[in-house]
Amino acid sequence: MPDVSESTPVTGVRVPVGVDTERASIARVYDATLGGKDNYDVDRMVRDKVAEIAPRQGEVAWMNRQWLHRVVRYLSGPAGIDQFLDIGAGLPTVGNTHEIAQQQNRSAAVVYVDNDPVCNVHGRVLLESNEYTHFVPADLTEPNTLLKHPEVVAHLDLDRPLALILCGILHHVDDDLDPVGIMRHYIDAVPAGSYVAITHFWDPADGSDAHDMAVELQKRFVTAGLGSGWYRTRAEIAAFFGDLELLEPGLVELDDWWPMGPALEPRCTEKRLLLGGVGYKTAGRDAGPLRPVDD
Repeated sequence: MPDVSESTPVTGVRVPVGVDTERASIARVYDATLGGKDNYDVDRMVRDKVAEIAPRQGEVAWMNRQWLHRVVRYLSGPAGIDQFLDIGAGLPTVGNTHEIAQQQNRSAAVVYVDNDPVCNVHGRVLLESNEYTHFVPADLTEPNTLLKHPEVVAHLDLDRPLALILCGILHHVDDDLDPVGIMRHYIDAVPAGSYVAITHFWDPADGSDAHDMAVELQKRFVTAGLGSGWYRTRAEIAAFFGDLELLEPGLVELDDWWPMGPALEPRCTEKRLLLGGVGYKTAGRDAGPLRPVDD
């Protein structure tokens, strides 16, 4: 792979060209929360500010990842989906979308999308190591450009059903950018038989301790250097699915979406503040979605 890094004048550490190490990155903060190594002091500062009031936030990041695993296993197995568009994919870690999907179907095509330069570098490694896995540097908020990107149209057949994955990314899209309208564009663009999987920070908005934590966490994410991380209500999150049919059990706390087994301990407040769901695009309103089955 060509050298796409340079040394910073202060530390001498080689970082990808275009990376701002003075400003936190969504992908790198997530990587730091998961215990990864592809992050900088500014990213760890955001992680630590969040941990002051949500000490188990690292478990939330893993919970989000485990939810993704369950969803992709279902979609690439019983649902028969063989192509995936994972937007806001972040940095590669254990159990990426392509690894889970290709356990079910070796030739499942996966295209990752992210606008972070660090993710771009790691995506090139994926591109070289797996002929069915590709990375596209593009922006979620520009659906027209993203869906027409040469690497997307070269590796995905947008006339056949696919899975659109937006795991932990829409809560970083400001209301001013009209995330509901952005999602409407994607939903309109994918063919019938496609699935849309979303996880999102949740504010119960009920005056509870969970609501108080959601409000404080939003402040930490938005003002501690990341600049985004909004906790929305259930109705606001549900709006992202438009008129898709939600698979059972609907839009729920992540550990309630087809868990692998019974809960081993009471759910901490941090883990309650993330909702997930999978929507299905029917050919007509009288058709119903498939129901997930146990692995």
